[in-house]
Amino acid sequence: MPQVKVPETDDDMRSFAELVFASEVKDEGERHEISPFDVADVCPISHHEMQNHMIKQDNTNVSDKRKKTLLRLKTIALVVPVAAHCSTKLSTLDEVISTTAMYEDVPKFQRVQITGDYAAGVSVEDFELVCQGLYRALCIREKNMMKSFQRFPKTPSQFLCTIENEVWKPNEEMRPVFTSPVKDSADIWRSDNLPANLNYHTEMKEGVAYVYAGKEAAARGEPMDLSYPNLEVFIDDMNFLLTLIAKGPVKTYTHRRLRFLSCKFNVHEMLNEMEELKELKNNPHRDFYNCRKVDTHIHAAACMNQKHLLRFIKKSYRLDRERVVYKSKDETLTLRQLFEKLNLHPSDLTVDSLDVHAGRQTFQRFDKFNAKYNPVGASELRDLYLKTENAIDGEYFATIIKEVGSDLEDAKYQYAEPRLSIYGCSAEEWPKLAKWFTQHRVYSPNMRWMIQVPRIYDVFRAKNFLPHFGKMLENIFLPVFQATINPQDNKELSVFLRYVTGFDSVDDESKHSGHMFSTKSPKPEEWNHEKNPSYTYYLYYMYANILVLNHLRRKRGMNTFLFRPHCGEAGSLTHLLAAFMTADNISHGLNLKKSPVLQYLYFLAQIPIAMSPLSNNSLFLEYAKNPLLDFHQKGLMVSLSTDDPMQFHYTKEPLMEEYAIAAQVFKLSTCDMCEIARNSVLQCGLSHEV
Repeated sequence: MPQVKVPETDDDMRSFAELVFASEVKDEGERHEISPFDVADVCPISHHEMQNHMIKQDNTNVSDKRKKTLLRLKTIALVVPVAAHCSTKLSTLDEVISTTAMYEDVPKFQRVQITGDYAAGVSVEDFELVCQGLYRALCIREKNMMKSFQRFPKTPSQFLCTIENEVWKPNEEMRPVFTSPVKDSADIWRSDNLPANLNYHTEMKEGVAYVYAGKEAAARGEPMDLSYPNLEVFIDDMNFLLTLIAKGPVKTYTHRRLRFLSCKFNVHEMLNEMEELKELKNNPHRDFYNCRKVDTHIHAAACMNQKHLLRFIKKSYRLDRERVVYKSKDETLTLRQLFEKLNLHPSDLTVDSLDVHAGRQTFQRFDKFNAKYNPVGASELRDLYLKTENAIDGEYFATIIKEVGSDLEDAKYQYAEPRLSIYGCSAEEWPKLAKWFTQHRVYSPNMRWMIQVPRIYDVFRAKNFLPHFGKMLENIFLPVFQATINPQDNKELSVFLRYVTGFDSVDDESKHSGHMFSTKSPKPEEWNHEKNPSYTYYLYYMYANILVLNHLRRKRGMNTFLFRPHCGEAGSLTHLLAAFMTADNISHGLNLKKSPVLQYLYFLAQIPIAMSPLSNNSLFLEYAKNPLLDFHQKGLMVSLSTDDPMQFHYTKEPLMEEYAIAAQVFKLSTCDMCEIARNSVLQCGLSHEV
């Protein structure tokens, strides 16, 4: 991996980053539309920089200046560089830009060649600084992804190596490990092939799990040789990125590049649309319907549509009306008695009276949206039908999910990664969830699981469920470490973890803590007040523990986990910056449209973005204003997902419904939809053997 050869983050940069952060989170509702990160459509910075550049040219010999400073390009067609032939650094791009386009194994599309002197829209001196900044930003992401066994695409990695005059080599040892599909259904629940216990000792130290060979080694402070995060380095990198995305020349350059990418797509579409259609028609036995697609962002508690839930409620009442389904300190109720207590009868229910569908009343009201998880507004029915822990051990919820899995298997080419919750309120949550999974055999070959961690520490602390934030981290991660170290003592959890692909961080992003994460921030065990930590604080400590956990699991030959948080749906742009540093991919990403620098970095690093326009339409952004099409045309790696079919969809195949509506509203071609579906496969946590 290339080493960053740029100046270290100094005190001035840290101070500037703090000012930028303060301006971003302070009075966000009253800020001007153009924030320190934004660029207007007409890009006045560009005109100002170009004017200064032209004045300089008038005062010097133009021909001499061009020979010394301007980069002469014959074409903008970039090919993957060969590092062995490169002897240049960042300031000279001749070796990484080809003079002839090379296209292999693709149809003979028409292409436009741009010739002449390259104009970046900024002065040559600023252009150098911009490229150095973007280069360091990509190196930061590559370092963090490789260190945590997450994914960084091959093409930018090759260019980074070329800039440092290094030969790029594929490193499969730093890639994530996914569980291969099970051929024999009996092998799904096998626990006799688990690795032996190691009896290592694990302790939380300043919010990060450290693994020791034993308690004696822990007493000596000698952790095992695993990779551990460095908070100071992370903060320095974050300050650098905060400074980068607020610099005028960087915003100008990235804004122009993004416009160029969009125009480039439009030209290609005008020239080759019919040729693409011809290629699609000539491709035998394959069309959009049998093109594999993965719902990479879907919550298990809302993975069914409202009609499915209504039918199941009526069916359960018809078969189990005298079954005890509710227990509390004061009473025990059968299903019939529970409905009588609620003054309801299932036969009278309709999808309208069920009232789980999001509508206009939920727009910008996350609290009302969360209330939609309660059928007919009754939390008792949510606990009974949509929870893993209740008087019947989550049997109804398991049955519903298995029916959804059966529908996916019938569709054959659709997959999903439902999210189950771990709150961090108790260390017993993991064993209970694993028991629910194994007891009810909640498995489908078309499903893998994600673990979502709601950012609601403040709620638990206010109720005195947790003494400090560090305890929440312990409850989330230490049981997984124990199952990794001693799988024979945690068989059910070890089996369940085989089918978990990653972690998610969820909650309403529009809520701000106002806290800037820095080296001066309280450590998790010191965070004992009721105020919720910032989004970046959550993401860093989740990433830090996933990093250590992945190294341990990789060492044991087990599958590793990805970090895939909700990000950019609302709130500050610093959320997207934190995800750029820590996350394999994100869900939503709407706020990328506000920052050309971050948007361009997400393009360069090809960070997958699972977008849910129907969900956003009911919560934060009208469908027609969704940036999905714009991101797709610029080359960002976007996919479509459902988020919550119970709230937003009507049909038995919500993912196909999502694609169909997007195709109609944005006028997507079949080729566009197949590319978006392909992106969903690339960003998911399913094995390629599936």
